[in-house]
This record gives sequence, structure tokens and C-alpha cells, in this order.
Amino acid sequence: MTQHAPKATRETVDILVVGGGIAGMIAAAAFGASGFKTLMIDPVPPVTVGDDVGSDLRSTAFLRPARDLFEKIGIWDRLAPHATPLEGLRIVDTVPSDDGPLLRSERQFEGRETADEPFGWNFLNWHMRRALVDILPSIALAETRYGVGFKSMLTRTGSAIVTLSDGTQVEAKLVVAADGRNSAVREAAGIGVSTTRYGQKSLAFTAFHSLPHGNVSTEIYRDGGPFTMVPLADIDGRPASAIVWMNKGPKAIELLNMDIDAFNAEMTDRSAELYGNMELASQRGIFPIITQVADQLSGQRLALIAEAAHVLPPIGAQGLNTSLNDLAALLELCEANTHDIGNTAMLDTYARTRHRDIMTRAKAVDLFNRVVRAEDGLLQSVRLLGLKAVHDIKPVRMGVMRAGLGPL
Repeated sequence: MTQHAPKATRETVDILVVGGGIAGMIAAAAFGASGFKTLMIDPVPPVTVGDDVGSDLRSTAFLRPARDLFEKIGIWDRLAPHATPLEGLRIVDTVPSDDGPLLRSERQFEGRETADEPFGWNFLNWHMRRALVDILPSIALAETRYGVGFKSMLTRTGSAIVTLSDGTQVEAKLVVAADGRNSAVREAAGIGVSTTRYGQKSLAFTAFHSLPHGNVSTEIYRDGGPFTMVPLADIDGRPASAIVWMNKGPKAIELLNMDIDAFNAEMTDRSAELYGNMELASQRGIFPIITQVADQLSGQRLALIAEAAHVLPPIGAQGLNTSLNDLAALLELCEANTHDIGNTAMLDTYARTRHRDIMTRAKAVDLFNRVVRAEDGLLQSVRLLGLKAVHDIKPVRMGVMRAGLGPL
């Protein structure tokens, strides 16, 4: 008697989101809240405590378009209590000297110059994950499934059939790849990437400082890359900021392994003592700095978003905000194509419009990073002149601020 292997269990959804990071969780919330039956999968549950191993110690400043998306899908009121408003952006240009950092110039951009509200709202990444874990179960059409990952995918004209790591098959009208810079979905679709490496790494951590930040985000330029302080709510009554500190790779590793007292002294020096003494308030995380853009942003029944589509250096809050621009564009197209979400014409439109915006931002951030980290005296002079021009010429200043706040 011939025995046949049991057929794999198959379930049907409108949208399968692969990847349960911040972008994937927001995508699941957005599609589910907009009336699409959505399943999000990820093999690893999110770390939602700051001092746990694997915690994402970075922060994200969500700009106004991201807030608008959160309001549209009905989750902003539950996120807002965890946010620190960013009222301004302070840019400080320094160069090293024998007596410590020499402050050459500083300018401040005010959020309320373009609208009667802040530039954005800052969240610690692990805290955002915790908030989203609490919110997602309340969205009826959004299911999250941790402990199971992507295995393979077969696409056809009307749908995609995805086999999961537990053998389950999911048939979806649209697969959304939100599974990071090393996306297995992107690889399975045969989509390559173009990558630029800078030899830099960034440290991410939380720090106390003795002077208040006034809800102003501060970027301090010097060789190696920017030292960025993004305001957080006070911790135990002490002013605190989320720090992103970019350096050449060997220097970043040296700082990562430095004892705390020496690290605090070096951090205070690198901050030009603008906020007094600095003191480490968390673990230190380290991340490579690259620019990476997928060769295609869509395939049959497939859309790439977030780091599966693009990775940008952590400058100007472009990374996750660009990811949410992807999501907003894709959601709008799905709402306009409810009869057949994920059709070829829809995905071609998504890829075309997002590619233009992503490439513009990638080129701008790449150039900015090269100038900001410069050790060459001529490029440092260019950096100084550029800072003054961008701020002091009002039409330029307004244009730059508006470009940073939404799609170009």
C-alpha cells in the first residue's frame, strides 16, 4: 500500500508581512487596521526590555509624516505617551585642537518654523517594540506569529504561496518583505543589492548629561562622523539623551570595549561639553554603517520595504522614516486596488515612485556623510560653509526642512 505524505496546511490571507521588527510590526498594524487580513511572521520574538541581551539600543525620531500614518491607522494616541517631542535641531561644527574640541559654528533649526508643532517625536527602539506588542492584539485583522520564519516562496499571477519554517503554507495576494538588510525574501526572489561601505561603525546607547536638552536634538560634527544626541524624557529625574556616535570601525570598537570611566570622559570631550558631563546610562550597541539599495523594489506579488529595500546611514532621521514612506505609499496603493491588491501594475507604480525618493535620499545622505566625517581641511571648510548657507539663506533652510519631513 502506497502511503502519501500529508498535505501541508495552507491558510489564506490578503497580506503576509515577513519580518517582525519595528517596520514589520507597523506594517501589520497599518494593513490590519485598514481592512486587510494580515499575518506577520518572525522567527524571533521582539526584545522589549532595554537591558536584555539583544535589545535594540538605538532610538528613532519619527517625523510628521510618520505621525500622520500612526494617526490614520488609529495607534498614535497609544504611542504618544512614550514619545519625546523634538522642538529643534541644533547643528554644531567642531574640529579637534590641543585644548579639546574647537567650536567653529552652530545653527539651530526650529520645527515650528514650518508648522505649529515639533519636527518629530523620539522613541527608544526597544520601547517602541514594547508599545507595538501591546497594540497589535487589539487590531482584529492583524495576526502576529513569532517563532516561525520564511522558508520559500512560489509566485503566480493571482497570489503567492509561501512555505514557513514549520511547514505551514500561506497563500497571500501580496507578500511584504520587511525582513531586514539580509532579507531572505529578497534573496528568494532573486533581487540583488548595491552596497556602499564606509569603514564606519556607530555606537548606540543612552546617556545622562548634567544640563537639560530642552527637547532639542543636537548633531556635533567632527572627523569620523557625527555625534548625535536625541532627547529623551528624564530618567530618574536626570536629563538623558539617546546617542548615536559614528566613527571609523577600529575607533568604534575601541570605544565599545573601553571601561566606563574612560568612556564617559571621551564622550564628554566628543560632545564638546555642550550639555555638561556625560555619563553612560545603558549598554552599548554597535552597528556597521552602509548605504544599500535593492536593485528592484518589487516582484510578482512582492513588495520590498524598509531595510529589505534600503539601508541608510543614521543621519537626519532618514532611515526608519524612509521605511514608513514605503509603507504609506504601499498602503495607499492597496486601498486604491482593493479588488486585486498586489497586481503587477500596482507594484510597478510602487517600485517606480519609491525608487526615485529612495535614491534621492541615499545620494544626499551618502554625500553628507562623506563631508561630515572629513579629516581634510578643505572638506572641513566646505562643511562649515555649507552649514552656514543651509541655515542662513531662508529659502534654502525651509526647503531642506520640508525635504527632511516628507517625500521629495
